[in-house]
Amino acid sequence: MTQDLLFEIGTEEMPSSYMPSVLKDLEVQACRLFEEQRITFSGVRTLGTPRRLTLYVERLDQSQGDLVREVVGPSKAVAFDQEGLPTKAALGFARAQAVSVEDLRVKTLDRGEYVVAVIVERVVRLEEMLPVILPRLITSLSFPKSMRWGQGTFRFVRPIRWLVALYSGRVIPFEIDGVKSGNKTYGHRFLSRGQIRIRSFQDYIEKLEERYVIVNQHRRRELVTRLAEEAAAKVGGKPIFDDELVEMVTSLVEYPTVVCGRFEQEYLLLPREVIMTPMRKHQRYFPVADDAGKLLPYFVTISNMKAKDMEVIRTGNERVLSARLKDAAFFFKEDRRVQLRERVPQLKGITFQERLGTMLEKVERLTKLVAYLAEQVAPHLVHDACQSAQLCKADLVTTMVKEFPSLQGVMGREYAQLSGESAVVAQAIEEHYLPRFAGDRLPESLVGALVGIADRLDTICGCFGIGLIPSGSEDPYALRRLAQGVVQILLSTGIDLPLSQPISKSLELFGDRLPLPRERIAQEVMGFMAARLQAILIERGVPGDLVEAALSVNAERVSDAGKRAEALAAFRREADFTELAATFKRVLNILPKGFSGSVDPRRFVSSAERALHSEATTLRTETERLVQAGDYVRALQLIAAIRPIVDMFFEEVMVMVEDRDLQENRLAILKEVADLFCGIANFSKIMAS
Repeated sequence: MTQDLLFEIGTEEMPSSYMPSVLKDLEVQACRLFEEQRITFSGVRTLGTPRRLTLYVERLDQSQGDLVREVVGPSKAVAFDQEGLPTKAALGFARAQAVSVEDLRVKTLDRGEYVVAVIVERVVRLEEMLPVILPRLITSLSFPKSMRWGQGTFRFVRPIRWLVALYSGRVIPFEIDGVKSGNKTYGHRFLSRGQIRIRSFQDYIEKLEERYVIVNQHRRRELVTRLAEEAAAKVGGKPIFDDELVEMVTSLVEYPTVVCGRFEQEYLLLPREVIMTPMRKHQRYFPVADDAGKLLPYFVTISNMKAKDMEVIRTGNERVLSARLKDAAFFFKEDRRVQLRERVPQLKGITFQERLGTMLEKVERLTKLVAYLAEQVAPHLVHDACQSAQLCKADLVTTMVKEFPSLQGVMGREYAQLSGESAVVAQAIEEHYLPRFAGDRLPESLVGALVGIADRLDTICGCFGIGLIPSGSEDPYALRRLAQGVVQILLSTGIDLPLSQPISKSLELFGDRLPLPRERIAQEVMGFMAARLQAILIERGVPGDLVEAALSVNAERVSDAGKRAEALAAFRREADFTELAATFKRVLNILPKGFSGSVDPRRFVSSAERALHSEATTLRTETERLVQAGDYVRALQLIAAIRPIVDMFFEEVMVMVEDRDLQENRLAILKEVADLFCGIANFSKIMAS
């Protein structure tokens, strides 16, 4: 028979940012614990609000599954005498395993015949196990930060106040940190009073909703967005949603109630981001815009309270936002008194990294580095790139960015425009921070991309140069994210520049600040960047073996490596790819490492040799042209035509003959074949599909 389990951990209010990961962890740990105990179930659901984590497990088996295991004992020759009677060895083994000697079996193993004891572990009822499993489930949960409370030593995300544990409607008794499990929960902290007796999962959901708690976070999220849309529509607008804010608001409330407020029209003269940042980051409000996307003087907030007079809540929220916007307007006005270019010397007062100097020194380095990059990629943009690099960090000393750090780059763009800088420079100042996180937009301008690459490489090379290399989960300077940004920019822009060149230039610009040898640092940085490129290509759906095959040829030209890997993935869908890969692997495997001989047609003794040499020579020119053009799929299709001739060569020709000259000539023919695709991929890395 099967039954359901309802388990709730009631706590003080948990941080909203923790909720999604904690609920996922609750599900994962519950499945792990039940599977470890051989307990089957049909499904697991996790629900949660700021004050509760809830687990619902459907159709749990009432007992463990049988565990049958075999224990190998002495060999048959040792366990039984010549008459087939058990020896002291067999008797001792049976006694140690708590089985009768008659139940011992003889089993043939790789090393011969041995005595085996078959042990069936006792089946334990689930009700006996749950008082042990549920406390283990609580202690198995992990959080970014946990705490102790009272005089105890137990740690959890927030103090535990109550526990509900019902299996088939019956209480599962256990205690943790002085809190006993039961069948009583609590409703909304302010809108509900007293305990709520629970009989089942459905009863739990319904009674909590009656007490102003919507425990299903998915339903709560839908309600948040619907209420916000309805409130914004009443003032002729639409709420501006972003997933992170919607998720956070959902995790902040147990019973969503909508409030629509307004602010003074004059604040709409501020830059859009200046208005939206206090709303989103500080107050968790949804800005409201018209159909054209223009901001309206309204906001929507979701309250966790349902007051008799919601006007009180509305005016309170309006007062708080008005104060923040008033501050922002003051900061904006004061910052504009100083030209952005005049702020650059103030960067001397900001430490970039104590061993790598000030932010001003960083700006001086990346200005030289971006000049080097622009000269290689787009010489006509050198001036704009250098101007952008000089100004890209200047907004860090403005009052606005000190108050709202998330506006760095955005305010640089605004102040650059107000200071009379060109549109190209203003755009690049903002874009050099992109992408800021996974899935963020990328720079649209080449100048912004170049400054972004230079900025990230300066940080990566500097940190590697003083030994601050990421290890495991430790990455205090977010170097992995920075490296990923470089790779994403190079892939999106198609900038075809060997990474070793700007890496070497960046290390050179640090002068004698870096104690480690430059060559060693350059190799480590290049390997670090290649690992990020590999991860990104695999994330994009390119099979790992094809990525390795492409990068093992050359990982320095990021954009080119990406094209080659994706071409391999496209070509793998061709009908004869597997046979082609096997043929080329055979060619590579037979060639000695570092072989560099040349073909002498006078030494040909068979038509197969002549045919393969002729075809390889014919294909080389066209293949090189396609590779130079980056048309790797067409190049692979062209090279594939040689496979039957290679197969015929191997069928008719003995390569490793005793005649040394003849052997080397035949190897040289195969080297011509290998050279056809050596600029695309190392086929020896490709796994058979």
